Amino acid sequence: MESTVYFMDLRTSPKENLFGKLERLLDKAGLETIFSKRDLIAVKLHFGELGNTAFIRPVFLRKIVEKIKAKQGIPFLTDANTLYAGTRSNAVNHLQTAIQNGFAYSVVDAPLVIADGLRGKSETAVQINRKRFKEVYIGSEIVQADALISVAHFKGHELSGFGGAIKNVGMGSASRKGKLAQHSNLGPKVNIEKCIGCGDCTEHCSQYAISLKDEKAVIDLEKCIGCGECILICPNSAIEIQWNQAIPVFLENMVEYTEGVLKNKKGKTLYLNFITNISPACDCYAYNDSPIVRDIGIAASKDPVAIDQACADLVNKEHALPGSCLEKNHKPGEDKFKGLYPEVDWTIQLDYAQELGLGTRKYKLEKI
Repeated sequence: MESTVYFMDLRTSPKENLFGKLERLLDKAGLETIFSKRDLIAVKLHFGELGNTAFIRPVFLRKIVEKIKAKQGIPFLTDANTLYAGTRSNAVNHLQTAIQNGFAYSVVDAPLVIADGLRGKSETAVQINRKRFKEVYIGSEIVQADALISVAHFKGHELSGFGGAIKNVGMGSASRKGKLAQHSNLGPKVNIEKCIGCGDCTEHCSQYAISLKDEKAVIDLEKCIGCGECILICPNSAIEIQWNQAIPVFLENMVEYTEGVLKNKKGKTLYLNFITNISPACDCYAYNDSPIVRDIGIAASKDPVAIDQACADLVNKEHALPGSCLEKNHKPGEDKFKGLYPEVDWTIQLDYAQELGLGTRKYKLEKI
């Protein structure tokens, strides 16, 4: 059985601006059906690393907040702390970054709550009894919320191929312990021939797991937490992962965490993917490269699998923009995410999520 994914392009007119169109999309997707009066509603998004500009504009979150408040729900914007050493690894810096990126109360009209507390240790263990995990560790404020709205920036991602609803919910809602568990099988290695000993990776590593020896980077796998940040930080592509072994497990880990987040939210979730500023990598970096295709639109669904499949298809139907880092698969119909990350089979996350009953890859796209 197929799921419905609602879609709006970015065309507007003097009679209806983009916010009015987004409001119609939310109505069509059934926003008001997922919560009751006075429900506490977690609006899960990515506030963006300081220096990144590809994240979703805060004014769009304000419209979502307005719609929730109009039906007497109580929304809060939320994300969980990061593993790596950046500007969002604790609640204080995380909130400062969010406000600097425009998510101040005066803009979004809702409070910001870091889901896993001051240092990423405010977590709730959720029993799932799956093949990778028996229990998963989710930010407590997301678990305690009555309903969940995922608002994801759909873009490329160096470990999952793309980041959409599943990654926003599964990885993004996990506490630091939960993120570490998902990354635990990722063991990076240094390609000595490519390494020039610049030291960029040593400065960026949050665990001090990388050092220089004889002007070459060396990774201490006992200290490494597998966050994968060093892969893109290296300017010479000298840090690699044993992709065939690691990626399938990582993607299944992420999907099982998604199930854990959704376990007490049956019928209480909605997913929005902004297919705009489609950067090649995650918003966790303090920069973002040129988008790989044009801005496409915004999708909404109650099915996290269907919406991610639909968004991937929409991106892959496009012709690549000139001047991006995409070196192949430029034509409409060619896989842009495989073009970015040939070693990553992004379909694994969708197949496994479908197997666990989180949704279906079969969908009907209904354009508003």
